[in-house]
Amino acid sequence: MTGHRIVKAETLFEGRHDLLKLSIQAPDGQMIGREVVVAPDAAAVLAYDPERRQVILVRQFRAPVLQAGGEPNLMEAIAGLLDEDDPETCARREAMEEAGLRLTTLEPVGVIWTSPGYSTERISLFLAPYTAADRVAEGGGLAEESEDIEVLEVGFNDLVDLLERGDITDLKTVMLVQALRIQRPDLFGRT
Repeated sequence: MTGHRIVKAETLFEGRHDLLKLSIQAPDGQMIGREVVVAPDAAAVLAYDPERRQVILVRQFRAPVLQAGGEPNLMEAIAGLLDEDDPETCARREAMEEAGLRLTTLEPVGVIWTSPGYSTERISLFLAPYTAADRVAEGGGLAEESEDIEVLEVGFNDLVDLLERGDITDLKTVMLVQALRIQRPDLFGRT
């Protein structure tokens, strides 16, 4: 239904993420120019322990947030690039790398465009129950990727407080916390 078509795609930069300059013809014939960041797809998972009433978040440094003047050490759901894996395999791999967490059951939430105004990145979102026995390693990320990840276990009620105070600012994490609240409201009763 769009009628828009890409007439020309010029590579402005090649790197971890490529930057393209697109020339797009609108249905009325007008030419539109857009810069597009070509980013690989990713997966994110919010692991939750219904018995101990907590979730696992990770805290890690984010250079773009530092550049923008924000607090660069964000609390986030576990996430990572697909690296040619399917989203489920990626979510399980990242849970082990980042949090030392073995996940079996994944509950799909959906697939989102993270910033459709300028990026091709999509993230597959999952919720995943776990138990204390599923914490089989320390986590912390991969040294060869300069990851320095702090693993946080946060109680459900503290999670809601963090969200309501604006201490969780990562969009994928906000969405996953809200999905957990909608799908499992029984876990969030104050005790």
